[in-house]
Amino acid sequence: MGWYREHVVPRLVDVACGTKNTVASRERVCDGLSGDVVEIGFGSGLNTPYYPPAVRSVAAVEPADLAWRLAQPRVQASPVPIRRVGLDGEALPLADGSVDAALSTWTMCTIPHLDAALAELRRVLRPGGTLHFVEHGLAPDASVRRWQRRLEPVQKRVAGGCHLTREIVGSITAAGFTLAAVDSFYDDGVPRFFAALSLGVAVSPGPVSGP
Repeated sequence: MGWYREHVVPRLVDVACGTKNTVASRERVCDGLSGDVVEIGFGSGLNTPYYPPAVRSVAAVEPADLAWRLAQPRVQASPVPIRRVGLDGEALPLADGSVDAALSTWTMCTIPHLDAALAELRRVLRPGGTLHFVEHGLAPDASVRRWQRRLEPVQKRVAGGCHLTREIVGSITAAGFTLAAVDSFYDDGVPRFFAALSLGVAVSPGPVSGP
């Protein structure tokens, strides 16, 4: 990681993703989580207050050491045991079929190879396990999409590789997940080029079968 991405981006994300308008989405996306959970893009632990009592443990995947340090007050205050297990959503250090659910909030925009990360989530989820997600991505309106395409090169440089134009729901279904529920909407109080959200739950049929 470069200095800017390691030392500046985690603080920017902690502030930008810690605003009051994210609370309702975090509460909704965490609802229904249970058992052993893997959270990719754990960041500074902004989801920890919203884990339901049914969550037994959380395996946190977070590449930035600073973000993990910023998370410590929330980790220590959480009644749910949380451990940092890895740095890379594309290579999860977890056994096949070892978790009941996965959580991703405003994370899939920055993963370099999203298809690889989704395949990893399928691998570690038990058959029937759920992927809970809230992500921003390609807007439904053509006028907003034009601005997203113009601004994406700057956004990627400033925000640690964040893409504005990813089709998140399409990527999830292309990876073999089945959508159980999805709600697509614009987040209030946020510029529309960044506010096209998809919030939902997808079900894993199990790991990809080999040849």
